[in-house]
Amino acid sequence: MFVALLDTCVLWPSLQRDVLLSFAVEGIYRPIWSSATIDELEYHEARKLVERHGIEPDKARGRAADLIAAMRAAFDDAEIQGWDGLDGSYGLPDPDDEHVVAAAVVGGAGVIVTHNLRDFPRGRVPGSIDVQSPAEFAHHAVSVNPAAALRAVRMIAARTGRHGPAWDVAGLLDTLEARYRFTQAVGILRVVADGPAGWPPR
Repeated sequence: MFVALLDTCVLWPSLQRDVLLSFAVEGIYRPIWSSATIDELEYHEARKLVERHGIEPDKARGRAADLIAAMRAAFDDAEIQGWDGLDGSYGLPDPDDEHVVAAAVVGGAGVIVTHNLRDFPRGRVPGSIDVQSPAEFAHHAVSVNPAAALRAVRMIAARTGRHGPAWDVAGLLDTLEARYRFTQAVGILRVVADGPAGWPPR
C-alpha cells in the first residue's frame, strides 16, 4: 500500500476530503499528515463554519474539533511524529510549508498531495517523493483499484443528505468533476459503474 501525505489545502474542502479519505478507508492507500497540518485544518474548518455557514464561533470550534477527533480515530497512524528535526531543511519558497516535506520524508510518503504545486519545486523536494494535485492523485488512486474506489463513492452517496445536499452516485460524480476537476478519476468510475462489461476500458 502506497503512502500519501495530504496537505491542509487538500483536506479543507469537505467533499474532496471525504472522497480522498474514503479511498483510504477502502485500503487504496495510506494517508499521513503532520501535527501542523491537522492544527491548520482545525483552525480553518472552524473559520469556514463561521464565515460560510453562519455558525456561532464556539459551536464552530467544537465541530472542527469533532472532525479532527474523528480523523484521528479513523486513521490512528496518520499523524507523523518526529518531523521537527527536518523542519527548515528544504529551502522551500514558503518556510511554513517545510513541515509538509519533513513529515512526508519521516512518514515514508511517495507523494505529497497539494493544490499549491508551485510551493514545492521539484529541486527542493526529495526525488523519491512526487508532488501531485488532488485531481491527479485521485486519478492514480482510482486506477489502482477502481472497484474499491467505486465502493467508496457509493458509501458517500448513501450518507449524503444528512447535513447537506443528497446525491446519487451519478450526481456525486458530476459534482466531483465540476467542482474539483476529478475528470480522469470520474471517467474511470463511470465506466466501472456501468457494469463489468465496461471495464477495463479499451
